[in-house]
Amino acid sequence: MFLCRTTLIYSSSSLSSPPFGLNLGSSLSVEKKEDFLISPNGFYTAGFYRVGENAYCFSIWFTKALSDGNRTLVWMANRDLPVNGKFSKLSLLKTGNLVLRDAYQRFPIWTTTTRDSTKSAQLKMNDSGNLCLQNKHGKVLWQSFDSPTDTLLPDQPLTKDAPLVSSRSLTNYSSGYYKLFFDSDNVVRLVYSDPKLTGIYWPSPDVRAWESGRNIYGSRRIATMDSSGHFISTDDLLFNTSDAGDQPLRRLTLDVDGNFRAYSLDEITGIWHVTWQALSNTCYIHGSCGENSTCSNDPVYGRKCSCLPNHRMINHTDWSYGCEPEFKPTLCGNGEDQFLHLPHFDFYGYDRRYMPNTTLEECKQVCRNMCDCKGFQFKNDWKKGFSICYPKFLLVNGLSSSDFNGSMYLKVPKDIPLSSKNIKVGEEFSLKCSWKPAIQLDRSYDVNRQNESIQLLMLIITSVLGALEIICITYFCYGTHSHSTTEGYLQAASGFRRFSYAELKKASGNFSNEIGRGGGGVVYKGVLSDNRIAAIKHLNESSKSQGEAELLAEITTLGKLNHMNLIEMWGYCAEGKHRLLVYEYMEYGSLAHNLYSSQLDWDQRFDIALGTAKGLAYLHEECLEWILHCDVKPHNILLDCCYKPKVADFGLSKLLDRDGTGNSEFTRARGTRGYMAPEWLFVNLPITAKVDVYSYGVVMLEMITGRSPTGANQSGGSEGRLDSWVREKMIATSGPNGWVEEIIDLTIEGEYDKKRMEILIKVALQCCEEDKDGRPTMSQVVDMLMHVEEHH
Repeated sequence: MFLCRTTLIYSSSSLSSPPFGLNLGSSLSVEKKEDFLISPNGFYTAGFYRVGENAYCFSIWFTKALSDGNRTLVWMANRDLPVNGKFSKLSLLKTGNLVLRDAYQRFPIWTTTTRDSTKSAQLKMNDSGNLCLQNKHGKVLWQSFDSPTDTLLPDQPLTKDAPLVSSRSLTNYSSGYYKLFFDSDNVVRLVYSDPKLTGIYWPSPDVRAWESGRNIYGSRRIATMDSSGHFISTDDLLFNTSDAGDQPLRRLTLDVDGNFRAYSLDEITGIWHVTWQALSNTCYIHGSCGENSTCSNDPVYGRKCSCLPNHRMINHTDWSYGCEPEFKPTLCGNGEDQFLHLPHFDFYGYDRRYMPNTTLEECKQVCRNMCDCKGFQFKNDWKKGFSICYPKFLLVNGLSSSDFNGSMYLKVPKDIPLSSKNIKVGEEFSLKCSWKPAIQLDRSYDVNRQNESIQLLMLIITSVLGALEIICITYFCYGTHSHSTTEGYLQAASGFRRFSYAELKKASGNFSNEIGRGGGGVVYKGVLSDNRIAAIKHLNESSKSQGEAELLAEITTLGKLNHMNLIEMWGYCAEGKHRLLVYEYMEYGSLAHNLYSSQLDWDQRFDIALGTAKGLAYLHEECLEWILHCDVKPHNILLDCCYKPKVADFGLSKLLDRDGTGNSEFTRARGTRGYMAPEWLFVNLPITAKVDVYSYGVVMLEMITGRSPTGANQSGGSEGRLDSWVREKMIATSGPNGWVEEIIDLTIEGEYDKKRMEILIKVALQCCEEDKDGRPTMSQVVDMLMHVEEHH
């Protein structure tokens, strides 16, 4: 708390109004430009900073403008949840609690959760850049130095409880994918962690900590840089900036590209100069260029990203999205693959196997037989005297360097010419010190959408977690094996992180932010230690057996899955009487919430249909254990920030027998009225993957027609079924495809191709055939939809 050094003189003049201090019962308003706090030396300002259209964050920045007129931010209170540009306020309550409120939100956006019994608290902006809440006795109630965002100022400590997290991009200040933190060995590290991948890249994971000059035996975890540019850490990381000496304006920032840098401001030119950086070759930073791409480092121009041959960039404004193949993958093991040789290409991690003493031809054959093998790394280990093969199931962290003694062999169809010359090089990432942030950010604040977000959040978590009441006990139990419950969790959840109850209690704010409640338990919104927003479900403790079964059901099923169109579980807690599940958070909620709004146009609906089909096809035929979902419906299809779908809620799922019949035994019907296949109603009919196909067809028809299958009479016969209504419209309407306009939802904006729509409807109807043998498989549905997309 020594960092809040300041003298508070409690007189009427010193407590008057901002910019000198914020007193009890006072507020700073987003609408008043004069409402800000400024340090006595004038170097730092705290106030509302515009981060988007009608979107503001309470922030601290260097008062002096840069050469381009912009300000340099060093701290933000609400980086992930901007407030409205009208009526939002930062208030110091008479209780001593500092609260940021949005007028259109019921609960505070951000708060210090402090109390002051002396009734004398004051908020001050100090000369060090530390925003400090302190009472008349000098007691520090709260300070911004204890909760950094992406920047450390001189004498501000990096601690085990206060990591740095990068911004998402130069134009988006929300939490990004890079983090600087102390690990469990007390070593300062840099890690990349997005919703799919996690990997430490500094110090190099290829060497041990002591080989990097680090000390793992220190009990304290603290690091800081002084105003002269001297950095010291308890793990023995020491450095001096290139301009070490007196320099009043310095900062350490974890930049959006994942590099940790020291900067000094040239006050004459208004330009920040890099005086130290963690990595000189930024291609060693994980996540640099995304999936299916490679990074090359130019000494002059810096980092350049390139798509692999026969791949194209997904998002031409953001390399983190990576590249996608321009070809359709062949069936594994059918001999229709070949391998494109890419010398001096390295892809770090995500090896399917480690195969020493293997020939090149043997390695090729192994990769051909692996359905998820994208290619393989092949190199000679001269010290051991043999070659090593690394089949890859994911191509990330690609690096092109003449110093790398090895090659990548990319698996491609035989009809593609074997040439590595068609590598598509993108624009380089320029590592200039004077990055120019854009004025308009790719985020906005809309009152109506923000009000809807509370309801949306409830639907999201309830969709993912709320329907786990009926569990396949027979599948998930361990038969006649006499394992303990703890051993069962460890076996089932070997691929997941096991959280402690204290961690999740802290992440959820002592379980204070309830966002959903169902028969299985209560769902809370939380922020994990790595700043990922998560949905945390606390299973009911009153029904221990059900809680145990639910936990094992989810972690056992999701432990077998790895697909971009399936929801991801991040971890669980099984401690004492507590049973909790932790999931990823999906920004746009369920398809059910978006289905009857104008937000989804026809192209987006097609992409959702295709992505959902891919996820189900993976469940039925591609994953290690074939799985029935048993409850496919819009509530269980979630949409990410790009409206990409992920199938969720595996509480009713069931393993498919792989005995040639593809049947599974059930003791009772499963699913939701309106989406359930007819065979659920008949005891003697076998249950196969075709029940999911039927449900998927109903969802497709619902997306096309805008009619809910549960809104009509479902009690008797087929007359109330959505597919029957569609067939009747087709018969009753004359013309070759005039019936299309009679069926589709005309309230959806945007143009559509009638021929394409006709095919989509017919595919959906085929999925809804009364006879299960008349329905296609989900992989056949994917092929049909891909064919439609290619000819669109």
